[in-house]
Amino acid sequence: MSATLKQIDLSNISTIALGSTILGTGGGGDPYIGRLMAETAIRACGPVPLIDPDDVPDDAFTFMVGMMGAPAVIVEKPPSGLECLVAIEALERRFGRKITHISCLEAGGINAMIPIAAAARLGLPLIDADGMGRAFPELQMLLPTLDGIRATPMSLVDEKGNCLIIETGTNRAAEAFARNATVEMGATAMLAFYPMSGAQVRQSTVLRTYDMAFRIGRALREARTAHRDPVAEVAAQLGGAAIFSGKVTDIRRRTLAGFSRGEATLDGLGLWTGHSLRLDFQNEFLVATRDEEVVVTTPDLICMVDAQTGEPVTAETLRYGQRLAAIGAPCHERWRSPEGLKIVGPGYFGYDCRYTPFPSSRV
Repeated sequence: MSATLKQIDLSNISTIALGSTILGTGGGGDPYIGRLMAETAIRACGPVPLIDPDDVPDDAFTFMVGMMGAPAVIVEKPPSGLECLVAIEALERRFGRKITHISCLEAGGINAMIPIAAAARLGLPLIDADGMGRAFPELQMLLPTLDGIRATPMSLVDEKGNCLIIETGTNRAAEAFARNATVEMGATAMLAFYPMSGAQVRQSTVLRTYDMAFRIGRALREARTAHRDPVAEVAAQLGGAAIFSGKVTDIRRRTLAGFSRGEATLDGLGLWTGHSLRLDFQNEFLVATRDEEVVVTTPDLICMVDAQTGEPVTAETLRYGQRLAAIGAPCHERWRSPEGLKIVGPGYFGYDCRYTPFPSSRV
């Protein structure tokens, strides 16, 4: 499968950011801050070559880069973008080897943009792939984990320049140690982790997600220009379907242990008048319950967009009175395996519901 996107520059980055925010299922960190970081780096250092996974040499050496922490804190304390370079350099010293490519942690929000900024500043190519095909809240929730690829050695850096190298026996332990360290760092930290070869990237990531984000963003903008239904266009691009449309009538959120957790309620409008939708989120939207019946759960995608424009809405920007549409879409097939559901299914997050692949008869 060939990709249409060959480089990332100022002409297409806002379109990529739009599509990746939709893929981020409400999480991944503030997309606007991420886009500013990437645009600043491209203006200073030039466009970023986007390399198709099939063209990456087997012996390439790459790290995933991104940011972890509570989305609300990222907005209040935005990174400069230079922290990521410190994290990469720390791991290069640990391995005694320079990386050849930059990789993406998750196709959502700020974490889709940070790799672009890092690649621009380091003059390195960016691999067109990511570890999830969406966004998830914990660091072990990547496809490489299913193949036994270690998240560590991992480096974490805060805005003060403090740097930690973490090595653990399991990726779940890496999440626990990194989460505690991030809380001590002020609830956000930049990181470099999952050292991989080119061959491992092809085997253990979701391929061509930047190209997918670009196509989603472009299709949404074209639908607006042509006065077509933007919500239907987004759903079609995702291979999903709209599951609700209504007004936000209640939101409860709290920041706990480095996560933004909460619930939101929407009362139906139009075709959905007389119905309600509840959203449960932990950084990302994880469960959608319509009229007391669960209709979509993690790991499938729950994307919230403005009902009129299709503009994506994150969990952090949910506000009372917004008129939104909810879209459900299927996740990458590997997340639906027993091994995948063990680490990203609803039971892992403590929800008492069974996973049913979307689309399902409950639509």
